[in-house]
Amino acid sequence: MPRTVRRALAAVLTLLTGASVSLSGPVPEARAAGAAPGGRDATAVLFQWRYDAVARECGAFLGPAGYGYVQVSPPQEHIAGPQWWTSYQPVSYRIAGRLGDRASFARMVNACHRAGVKVVVDAVLNHMSAGSGTGTGGTAYTKYGYPGTYGDDDFHRCRRPVSDYTRRDDVQNCELVGLADLDTGSERVRDRLARYLDDLLALGADGFRIDAAKHVPSADLAAVKARLSKPDVYWKQETIYGAGEAVQPEEYLGTGDVQEFRYARELKRVMTQGRLAELRSLGEGRGWVPGGKASVFVDNWDTERDGSTLNRAMGPVYGLANVAMLALPYGSPDVHSGYAFTDRDAGAPSGGWTYEHRRPETAGMVAFRNAVRGSGVGHWWDDGGDAVAFGRGAKGFVVINHGRGVLSRTFATGLPAGEHCDVLSGRRVRVGRDGRLTARVGVDAALAVVVEPRSLPFTVSCRG
Repeated sequence: MPRTVRRALAAVLTLLTGASVSLSGPVPEARAAGAAPGGRDATAVLFQWRYDAVARECGAFLGPAGYGYVQVSPPQEHIAGPQWWTSYQPVSYRIAGRLGDRASFARMVNACHRAGVKVVVDAVLNHMSAGSGTGTGGTAYTKYGYPGTYGDDDFHRCRRPVSDYTRRDDVQNCELVGLADLDTGSERVRDRLARYLDDLLALGADGFRIDAAKHVPSADLAAVKARLSKPDVYWKQETIYGAGEAVQPEEYLGTGDVQEFRYARELKRVMTQGRLAELRSLGEGRGWVPGGKASVFVDNWDTERDGSTLNRAMGPVYGLANVAMLALPYGSPDVHSGYAFTDRDAGAPSGGWTYEHRRPETAGMVAFRNAVRGSGVGHWWDDGGDAVAFGRGAKGFVVINHGRGVLSRTFATGLPAGEHCDVLSGRRVRVGRDGRLTARVGVDAALAVVVEPRSLPFTVSCRG
């Protein structure tokens, strides 16, 4: 992690109670393997990580820190090239991409399972490549011609790029940025897609993120999923909301979760142009999909590049947004962790891995989320502007200060009396017999108190 990033993250976590966090030392090693995920719903999205590196990270950090899932980039053979998006242009369904072969994929799944982490695979079902050549596994192909996999008749007849998102036929039958669009209404194509996913399931995969799902009719995806050996497998779908568009996220709720892009966009607006107090209404009240079916995130590999959401280059506000996402109960959170880049097309690791999932405030909030799971929001307070505080039942309490000055006040928390743990600073705080907590929180800083369970993950070490 670059020295400048270390300094910035330390500043984010400095609470004006006198607590500070040093990021100058090495990342601690795991003390023990994590328990089975159970209700742990936080996913670390290790974008473009090689599978052998994911395997190590599951044991060294993700499991012990309390992440329930890791999401990995597409494993299938794809077009050659250094750009990250080559992973999203399949040429066959062999596990032969630049991230690792079949054996390394299987070893990764086994290692992650030993650490108590489930594996979600990014699956590309809508399309194949945009051109011709030789794939990463040595397969020669042409657009619409993939030997042993698909031929010309397996693709839609609309052979021009999608141009009108107000027309369903255009969105779902034409070609997303010129990629050969599979005829997913074909029984043969559905069978082939199901065989690919079943192969991954046989290797131990626990779920799928369906790329470009809105470009595939929901009925077609349902037909593919019904063919699987595990038709109830975890399944989240990339369904980017667009006002006035013909295809909407709600259409896909019958097959699994949907990625609620409105959440990430609204987080950016609230954190940069609006008021933090607006966090209170994020969720179903905005007309979004039900929280139990929503997959949410602060950013992903597309949005960090196109500027539609926050990204790590925006400084402390990015860390605070991750704190808010992990503190609030709406949706299942994805923590994006990729690499630094200056060229938006550049593949990994052009500027070095960012290890966003290891940020102390993020890892601390994963511990908080696990500790308060099942508890609703209560004891809400805000100043009408950029300072908020709220409880999660009798299990936890959060204060986030994005205002211009130090926040110093006493809060009604709903917590039992005693000393509890602030998972962000690693310090103990006292809650009085009346359930009230006096706190002093600096600018662009936060406090997240949990009624300490018997053991906290190694990422949190509470002290007096």
